[in-house]
Amino acid sequence: MAAAELIRIVSRSSPMALAQVERVRAELAVLHPGVVTEVVPVVTSGDRWMGDLAKLGGKGAFTKEVDQALLAGEADLAVHCLKDVPADRPLPAGTVFAGYLRRDDIRDAVIHPEGLTLDQLPPGSRIGTSSVRRIAQLAASHPHLVCVPIRGNANSRLAKLAAGEADALLLAASGLERIGESDRISEILPLDSMCPPIGAGVLALQCREDDHAAIETVAGLGHHDTWREATAERMFLHVLQGHCNSPIAGYATAEPDGRLALRGRVFSPDGKRILDAHEWAGALSPEDLGTSVALALKRQGAHELIAAIPH
Repeated sequence: MAAAELIRIVSRSSPMALAQVERVRAELAVLHPGVVTEVVPVVTSGDRWMGDLAKLGGKGAFTKEVDQALLAGEADLAVHCLKDVPADRPLPAGTVFAGYLRRDDIRDAVIHPEGLTLDQLPPGSRIGTSSVRRIAQLAASHPHLVCVPIRGNANSRLAKLAAGEADALLLAASGLERIGESDRISEILPLDSMCPPIGAGVLALQCREDDHAAIETVAGLGHHDTWREATAERMFLHVLQGHCNSPIAGYATAEPDGRLALRGRVFSPDGKRILDAHEWAGALSPEDLGTSVALALKRQGAHELIAAIPH
């Protein structure tokens, strides 16, 4: 099938989202030099709302308007941070993931104006984050620090830090790299002390499922190991059926020899309970590995822990 001649890419209009689109455009230009790309920016309800995301229905707040533009035929391709795409329910009917780009750094980073690490911060220091996943893990590892809610895209959070609304920030290392702010990082947190969100560092390419030309055109950007990792992680989250107030974390690792592992964690919001499971796939498919790790956590009481958290 011939490649599509024009790919209209819909995306959130934040600087980071547009930087992600530029990466896709650049990779597409190498793969298909004749394809023309256009950007269709949208402002999502999640971008406009500065309150508790749960009141908007959770993570879908960042994807709903993007999905609508795709389904309405106003665009041919949506670029998402996979961690923002809900995994507890299927993709919107009529859409499909055509591929996942090669994964970026999955770790969290500390930004402190004077370059201090978490261990160097004095008691009572205010850490800007609204992530229940980060809050629970910080409560477990650094209970003397205080989390203060901070929302908005990475650029606006950095501005709030400069304005003194927090003493330090926790942000995704990959996001800071995408917006050219890596030099702000004081510390990259090890995965053992700050387990990442499901789908961390992955950019997903979403098309209408009947748009075979667009799917065919962008599928070549997909990275096989990233697909295996993301598939295991999203099935893990799907089986757990967590809501957006559930501190759930985890990451899959595809080894060079083809082996696939998945670590999954569920926390109580105060960080006092940590459920942990780690398995290798062996002969299991990525989907079965995700299911197996989720069931291991359910046997440890994950379902009851999640159900007890208000949302």
